[in-house]
Amino acid sequence: MNNLLAETINLKPQSGDFVGISNFTLPSIISALIKGAMVIAAIIFFFMLVIGGIKWIASGGDKAQTEAARNQITAALVGLVIVFAAWAIVSLIATFFGGVNIFNLTIPEIGN
Repeated sequence: MNNLLAETINLKPQSGDFVGISNFTLPSIISALIKGAMVIAAIIFFFMLVIGGIKWIASGGDKAQTEAARNQITAALVGLVIVFAAWAIVSLIATFFGGVNIFNLTIPEIGN
């Protein structure tokens, strides 16, 4: 009975698809949320653009519907530009400041 209590149970996966699950840290979770938010925002704005185009086609020449579709397309394009500009700014920060990468949240250590 004492041997059973002395043995430890290792719950970390040793091989397979779930090995990376044990390496979760707060920076990795935050960077994953940032990446996910950017992808979701880009997808939403893309679909807004497509729906605005469909509304424009289906407007049938009605001035109010055409204007509403044009406003939706403009808003979707502005949203896409903002998302890609944010990605470009993060890439520039990583380039100018060396190892600072917000997508990976790795901050270089000060050398000796």
